Amino acid sequence: MLQILYLAQDLADPAVRRRTLTLVAGGARVTLAGFRRGANPLAAVHGVEPIELGTTADARFAQRIGAVAGACLRLANRLRHVQRPDVIIARNLEMLAVARRAVALFGGDVPIVYECLDIHRLLLRKDMVGRALRAAEAQLGRDVRWLITSSPAFIEHYFRPLSGINAPPILLENKVLDIDGTAANVAGAAECPPAGVPWKIGWFGALRCRKSLSLLAEFSRMMEGRFEVVLRGRPAYSEFEDFDGALRSEPFMRFEGAYRNPEDLADIYGDVHFTWAIDFFEEGQNSAWLLPNRLYEGCRHGRIPIAMKGTETARFLAVRGIGLVLEEADAESLAALVGSMTPDAYADNAERISRCNPGTWVFDRSDCEALVRRLATLIVEPPRPLPAVAIAEPRHNEGGSL
Repeated sequence: MLQILYLAQDLADPAVRRRTLTLVAGGARVTLAGFRRGANPLAAVHGVEPIELGTTADARFAQRIGAVAGACLRLANRLRHVQRPDVIIARNLEMLAVARRAVALFGGDVPIVYECLDIHRLLLRKDMVGRALRAAEAQLGRDVRWLITSSPAFIEHYFRPLSGINAPPILLENKVLDIDGTAANVAGAAECPPAGVPWKIGWFGALRCRKSLSLLAEFSRMMEGRFEVVLRGRPAYSEFEDFDGALRSEPFMRFEGAYRNPEDLADIYGDVHFTWAIDFFEEGQNSAWLLPNRLYEGCRHGRIPIAMKGTETARFLAVRGIGLVLEEADAESLAALVGSMTPDAYADNAERISRCNPGTWVFDRSDCEALVRRLATLIVEPPRPLPAVAIAEPRHNEGGSL
C-alpha cells in the first residue's frame, strides 16, 4: 500500500479533507500533518488523525513564515512515530519547506509532489518581495517531481512564464468527489420557482471576496425580493470589515454556515437556482485564472453558473456552450443578465448542462485509484529500511527555516 505523507497549510480547509479522502479512496495510506488556522469539525476525516505542526493565521504572511520555521525545528519530534513515506505531497509554498525538512529526517530520497491550487498575489509582485518569494519557491521546489494544479491558466500565466518550478504539471480540476456514486447525490431537477417565490443565487465555498458581497447585496436590493442570495461555507473574516453585520443588514441575503463536501452538496445546491462562480479577490490574477469548486459542484447538480467575462471560468463555459457570463462587474449588469429570466430560458440553460458528460464534473473512485497508481510510479527505494524510531533529532548545523 502506498504510504503518503500529506503536508497541508490548513487542516480546517475542506479542500484538504477532499484531497485526503481522494488518496484514501485510491488505496493509499495517508498521514496528514499541517497547520491549524481555525476550528472546523466538518473537515475531519474518519480514520485519519492529523499531526498538528502549529497555528497560522490568514493574511499574516510573516507569522506563517515564523510558524513554518518553528515547525521545521520540531519536525523530528512530531514525525517520530511516522513510517517512512513513499511520497510526500506538499500543499502550498510554505509546506515545501516542511517537506524538504521531512525528506532529510527520513534519510532517503523521498519524492516530493508540489500541490498549488492558488497563486498568492505576493508571488506575482514585480518588486523585490515578489522576486524573493519566487526565488524561494524555485529553491525549495528544485527537486520536486510533479506539480499538481487545478487550472490550465495557472500553468499558462504563472508556472511557465514566472515560476522557477520545472516539474511536469498534472492538472487535477476541482471536481466533485463521488467515491461510491452515493456520497454526492444529484440534487433534484433544476426548475424555476413558483409564482411569488424568489429565484436564489448560491455563493458557496471560500467566502473571501468583498466585491462580490457588495455587488450581490446591491443587486438583491435592486430586485426587491425577486432574487435572494444564499451564502454557505467558510468566510475569510480577515477580508471583511464586518461580515456577520453586513449580512444581518441585508434583507435578501443570508449566511447558512459551513457544510460537508461532498456529503451536503445535493441539499445546498437543491436550495438554489444559480451558482455564483465569480471571485474578485485577486482580480486580474488568481481570480481570473482559477476554476472554482463551485463551478463543478453547481453544474454537477444542474444549477446555472454565473461567470465573469474574460476569466478562465467564462472560457470553460463558452467551450461547452453553457452558463451565463456577466459583462460588467456591477449590479445593473447582473440585473440585465438574470433579472428577466423566464421558465423557458432557465429550462434551456439547465438542459444544456445536463447534456455534458458527468465526468466533466465528477472525480470518482476509478479516478482516485488512477491518481494513486500514478503517484506510486514515483517510489524510490530507500538505501536501507529505517524504522520510525530511527528519525534523527535535528543537529545544530541543519537548516530549519525558509
